[in-house]
Amino acid sequence: MVVLRRTEGRTGYVELDNPPVNAIGLKLREGLLEAVDWAESEHLERVVLSGRGNIFAAGGDAKEFDGPPVPPHLPDVLDRIECSRVPWIAAVRGAALGGGLELMLACRYRIVEHDTKLGLPEVTLGVVPGAGGTQRLPRLVGLQHALEMVSSGKNISAAQAKEIGLVDAVSANSIEDGETLNAELLSTCVPVRDLPAALLEEALLETTRATVGTKMKGQLAPLTAITLIEQSTRLPFEAGLKEERAKFLALRGSPQSKALRHVFFAERAAGSSAGTAGISVSPVSDSVVVGGGTMGAGIAYALLMSGMRVIVLETGADGIAHAQDNLDNLIEAGVKRGVLSNEKAVSLRDGLTITDNFSAAAGASLAIEAAFESMDVKISVFQKLEAALPPEAVLATNTSYLDIDEIAESVGDPSRVLGLHFFAPAHIMRLLEIVKGRETSETALAVGFDIARKLRKVPVLAGVCDGFIGNRILARYREAADTLLMDGATPWEVDGAMVAFGYAMGPYEAQDLSGLDIAFANRRRQDATRDKERRYIPIADRLVDEGRLGRKTGAGWYRYPGGAGKVIDPLIEDIIRVEARFSGVTRREFSAAEIQHRLLYAMINEAADILHEGIASRAMDIDLVTVFGYGFPRWRGGLMHYADALGAETVLEALREFAAEDALAWQPSPVIVACASSKMSFSTWAQ
Repeated sequence: MVVLRRTEGRTGYVELDNPPVNAIGLKLREGLLEAVDWAESEHLERVVLSGRGNIFAAGGDAKEFDGPPVPPHLPDVLDRIECSRVPWIAAVRGAALGGGLELMLACRYRIVEHDTKLGLPEVTLGVVPGAGGTQRLPRLVGLQHALEMVSSGKNISAAQAKEIGLVDAVSANSIEDGETLNAELLSTCVPVRDLPAALLEEALLETTRATVGTKMKGQLAPLTAITLIEQSTRLPFEAGLKEERAKFLALRGSPQSKALRHVFFAERAAGSSAGTAGISVSPVSDSVVVGGGTMGAGIAYALLMSGMRVIVLETGADGIAHAQDNLDNLIEAGVKRGVLSNEKAVSLRDGLTITDNFSAAAGASLAIEAAFESMDVKISVFQKLEAALPPEAVLATNTSYLDIDEIAESVGDPSRVLGLHFFAPAHIMRLLEIVKGRETSETALAVGFDIARKLRKVPVLAGVCDGFIGNRILARYREAADTLLMDGATPWEVDGAMVAFGYAMGPYEAQDLSGLDIAFANRRRQDATRDKERRYIPIADRLVDEGRLGRKTGAGWYRYPGGAGKVIDPLIEDIIRVEARFSGVTRREFSAAEIQHRLLYAMINEAADILHEGIASRAMDIDLVTVFGYGFPRWRGGLMHYADALGAETVLEALREFAAEDALAWQPSPVIVACASSKMSFSTWAQ
């Protein structure tokens, strides 16, 4: 039984019991419908509806989305509840999301507990509310609040819900308050469907559409939701409900919804390939971060926010002062944004020590090195950490590219060494590549994944290679983009094409943001091992030689006059043309579609090689890396999900065409060849 029911006097109690989140699947819908008949046949005065555990209901069962709708459908169930002669009272704790909130809206009275989160997050899965959310919510809270909640998919608190009229009461014990609610008051409560429609405000709708069009560019569901909310002001309730259901069913079978569901389930399964599930590790309470620069300070702040005590190790008085400034700025910014209370800020500062004395780290069980990207520097740091920390402490490096196995060889016990590759800004970006070295122990890995959970990161297991998963794909992306520049495109054409595909910014604007000197230093590191037969494009090197390092110098691939937004600089095109003539290249035009195809196929091919080499164990992990770390549009499902949408045979055919121009750069990955020949998807490929 997933819907439990009992009576006390003339009060009925209905409890949802479908762990872990009381998803509203078929059995639960059937149980609710039976509960309506039961309550009416028992001639009850009221029904108090609650959820077992620490949640009311977290929406529909997304696993049902890939099959045909099976009755009873949720709108019909909610119609029975709302129109029942026995009034239902929602007694909510924990969360009421999606269909759970729609179930609340169908109840005659709504009581939530103080820690409750409420929301209609359907647009984040590529659909719209499908059981009255767009029709009931505006009638209850007005057009503006409904638009804010539904088009963004963001949750609100119990206090906010009470303020806007979404709930009738906030309580310490919702069930108790539901059973003692004054019967006369309950009898006056009007079903939401019978409330007047919200007032139509054309200007508000126009503004919301513009905002959503910018923030959620390319996505269908948010704009569809806005239209449905607008229709709630114009259409009778039943007609609006019918429109909503039709749009919901159409969207749930769309490629965007499938892609977003793929990312949703991939995120839930993150880390499950690590093989550490049965390993128990002691929780880390004291940690060390070596380096208090931008990255190190961000890591330290994230650790502090998780409740740990943190020691930041720096070099000399200047380094200590710089680290202190960086941490102070992060804490103060947290207070200003409302993320931190003043009391929490004091607590973070109390848990922070910044010093140049490695012996201060003697009690820590985890150290994360975030020092300068130099092998000599990192080996020196690890040897000092080995001497200072207990022998069971885990030693992690945040390196983006360097060989973790070489770092591990510098200490007596390489099994305690792993990579924890954070992404900047480390306290905000959710991706964490957990890099397993040749000797890394399962215990060290388990500590890494435990830290990821505490920091609410999305952990992905990676093997050792230059750039691991994400930066290796990024390097190929940039190489292919630079080749397009030499052969006929401009930076703004490349950027425009990738923004049109769904990226927030293209590769050249992104380089200007991070600084061209960072990629330049990495290229110089690779000079000794670079394949001399592989085409090398020197345009970015010339920009660095001329001091054009990006936003921080006011000019890079674009100009930034007075610190303002980017401006196209014709000088860049002149530089590119000169380099092309010097290299004997005859330039040609590339359409936006050609640019997209070349860059995407280049990344897919590199990602397939990463799978072939075992650097990533699953295509799903590459999707997580590209979405959460590198700006690949979430609504396209990640790089390999997108590749599966294209099909391995299509990808292989394109790569062979490109290989006619450059056989070395475009050599098809064995994984792509294998998947194409066996008609296998990348998602199911395994070594």
